Amino acid sequence: MKDAINLDAYEVGYDIPAKPGMNAADIQTPALVLDLDALERNIKKMGDYAKAHGMRHRTHGKMHKSVDVQNLQQELGGACGVCCQKVSEAEVFARGGITDILVSNQVRDPAKIDRLARLPGLGARTIVCVDDIANVAELSAAAQEHGTQIECLVEIDCGAGRCGVTTTADVLEIAKAIDAAPGLKFSGLQAYQGAMQHLDSYDDRKAKIDVAVAMVREAVDALKVEGLDCDIVGGGGTGSYYFESNSGVYNELQCGSYAFMDADYGRILDKDGNRIDRGEWENAFFILTSVMSHAKPDKAIVDAGLKAQSVDSGLPVIFGRDDVEYIKCSDEHGVVADPAGALRINEKLRLVPGHCDPTANVHDWYVGVRGDTVECVWPVSARGRAY
Repeated sequence: MKDAINLDAYEVGYDIPAKPGMNAADIQTPALVLDLDALERNIKKMGDYAKAHGMRHRTHGKMHKSVDVQNLQQELGGACGVCCQKVSEAEVFARGGITDILVSNQVRDPAKIDRLARLPGLGARTIVCVDDIANVAELSAAAQEHGTQIECLVEIDCGAGRCGVTTTADVLEIAKAIDAAPGLKFSGLQAYQGAMQHLDSYDDRKAKIDVAVAMVREAVDALKVEGLDCDIVGGGGTGSYYFESNSGVYNELQCGSYAFMDADYGRILDKDGNRIDRGEWENAFFILTSVMSHAKPDKAIVDAGLKAQSVDSGLPVIFGRDDVEYIKCSDEHGVVADPAGALRINEKLRLVPGHCDPTANVHDWYVGVRGDTVECVWPVSARGRAY
């Protein structure tokens, strides 16, 4: 089911940026805009790719934080389920009707473990990552208390330098403990190499993933010797999915940003040396912003500043324009270099954010546009769910 939102209860410009049927020119800014045609093409393209390569695709909910976008990825792209990073995100997706959920992270706080163990009661297959044998007993106790089952993936640190174990011996120890623990099920491995996703060079990314594949293959083979099979060997991002899908080891991709495409991902290069936002994926995710001042002849001021986006991966790029440039921002203002004075008051620009994930997290709504018409308005369902 989709989020039950009665848009008639909201007033445009007061608590919602647009309503279906409106002309796109009348969207209140700053607002998150989805080009639905481009979004659907991206989703279908990845879905077709995964199917053709015999892979499942578990899309990354932390990117869009939207039940509606996830539903589209499952319906149009054949996604098998969703990855979440926090229990609170998982709860939102479970209540929204998503039935296969991986918390692709560690859960250690007792209250969070208790909430995780309740998720199967909402009808969701519930999977979590483990990298510490002590966590096995914690998860088992909670699952038994609630009469549920939690599936577990042993996480391998295959180069990201964050969570995960680094030796096959540790993988085996934790996997055996999971397999023996009441209320738990060993379901495989999590091996996402996040640190290499944004390396510009295709060859540099491949070199990093080759190391990861070798680590994962060794672990899978060792588990088989112990009679433990992996239903899931998960990983693969927008910058690497073609490596994992041709590895002969991975069986589940976890790509997220491909659907929206941001400026930081867009600049990385494919095997032919082309930017991936110039053919592989389309920009479908924008901050719509309006010119609010042009008191300086060579600068326009727009209404999308720091509070409308994340700039951790750089400033946004103005879509479809090479005569103007977004050059800096403060809380509520963006400064656009306009040397020819081309922009006019109230003119709207589409910004491609540097980083889509945290940008989505500061907005309440997506405005879905097809052509010049607003087709839908979707809540950013899990906005702010960081606990």
